[in-house]
Amino acid sequence: MAARALDGTATAAVIRQELVPRVAACVDRHGASPGLGVVLAGHDPASEIYVRHKLKAAAEIGIRAELTRVSADGHVDDVLAVVAQLNQRDDIHGILVQSPLPPGMGDDAETRVIDAIDPAKDVDGFTPSNVGLLVQNRKGLVACTPAGVMELLSRSAIDVKGMRAVVIGRSDIVGKPMALLLLHRHATVTICHSRTRDLAAVAREADLLVAAIGRPAFVTPAFVRPGATVIDVGINSVTDPGLVRSWFPADSPRAAAFEKRGALTVGDVHPAVADVAGALTPVPGGVGPLTIAMLLSNTVRAAETRLSR
Repeated sequence: MAARALDGTATAAVIRQELVPRVAACVDRHGASPGLGVVLAGHDPASEIYVRHKLKAAAEIGIRAELTRVSADGHVDDVLAVVAQLNQRDDIHGILVQSPLPPGMGDDAETRVIDAIDPAKDVDGFTPSNVGLLVQNRKGLVACTPAGVMELLSRSAIDVKGMRAVVIGRSDIVGKPMALLLLHRHATVTICHSRTRDLAAVAREADLLVAAIGRPAFVTPAFVRPGATVIDVGINSVTDPGLVRSWFPADSPRAAAFEKRGALTVGDVHPAVADVAGALTPVPGGVGPLTIAMLLSNTVRAAETRLSR
């Protein structure tokens, strides 16, 4: 039996609609709509798409979002100057600096920029202050992708309490905060990574498996206990026709999409896992839409906190 599909697109739409009256309340009570400042350095094609989607989603629910561009050949100080200005503005309640920054800005550019953002405006949930609050299970702004996963699980009536959860990936953006959020919901959590011995065997112990490793179709059925819930966080662009043919039947919609575009977005989970898992997030249409929904949620929350002072 095919796994139950966990529809992130539909869940994200519900979250966005729930934010509409909260945005209206900010305007009614304080005369100001939530403000989001977005900083984009360079012209990375994927970043351009992501930022466009975020600006559009914000506008649709009444968040006032504005984009500041920084040249690809600029210095990290140029980005820091924009962040400093946004920190000081009372009409900006959330700050998002789109990642990655251009390589020429230096290996430590991302860290320097994150550290410069006012934690109260850190709608990505990346600053050390907000990460520390998460570690202690205290109220703060939480990284959007793992927060979105938790919303999806809750709204899909999947109670993680008492579950054995395995997270494949240990990034600061997804893996680590994901593990903490699951731990705070009383799951028993194991974090795996590229150096985990017998990774597939460890993953097979999971009632809930989260794949956030950035390798297309890496998690095969051998990683999945029958009936487990599998959350696929991966977003990978594949252009190799041989790989696509090995994953999807020639007459499938996914194969047709590849033939049309010459590229296909796939997750970290192999399509065959759908025949083993009890529930599975699709890619696209699973976790991705929730990341943007939680960015909007964090922005509204930050605005409510600042405006109510």
